[in-house]
Amino acid sequence: MSAMFELNAEPRGDLGKGASRRLRRAGKVPAILYGGGREPRALTLEHLEFTNQLQNEAIYSHILTLKLGDEVESAVLRDLQRHPFKPTILHVDFLRVSADRKLRVHIPLHFVNEAGSRGVKQQGGIVSHALIDIEIACLPKDLPEFIEVDIIDLGMGEALHLSDLKLPAGVELATHIAPGSELDAIVVSIHHAHGGEEGPSVAAPTTPAA
Repeated sequence: MSAMFELNAEPRGDLGKGASRRLRRAGKVPAILYGGGREPRALTLEHLEFTNQLQNEAIYSHILTLKLGDEVESAVLRDLQRHPFKPTILHVDFLRVSADRKLRVHIPLHFVNEAGSRGVKQQGGIVSHALIDIEIACLPKDLPEFIEVDIIDLGMGEALHLSDLKLPAGVELATHIAPGSELDAIVVSIHHAHGGEEGPSVAAPTTPAA
């Protein structure tokens, strides 16, 4: 993984909804760091610095360095709570990283060879993305920046499911999924343009989670 992310954080002693509102008014984001067999730790981040870092999607799939004064913690971004209509981060969850413990994180999907796929180039179809990220489990050393999905061989009316994904060595889906089961969701499909025959039904797209 090429990108590196460092975030400055401060310990937070004043807890509760009122304290969190005061922090947000001061341009800060309340956060929590947990896991690793240790007690959770309440933190604050600078909202502007953190939102600038979020512009790079790689932050969702990288091990982050949290700098708390003279202390340093390794963690991954586990969850984000956003304001429903303002460009504001309300709360952040970080999960501590241990070299010998598997992580469960959401990783973005990168689709390749769409224009050259059989269903598009030869049959005039349209690509539909049903998922844009998946949850995986792996050790920190095996954490990928993204999962590549090659659809060069995908034809009209066909779909790739979760069980069809080719995952890097040491990486597995967070939940075991048997091919053809109810959990084996469609990831991407190719169907006719409007007015043509419908391809396989797909779920609504999800957003990256942390």
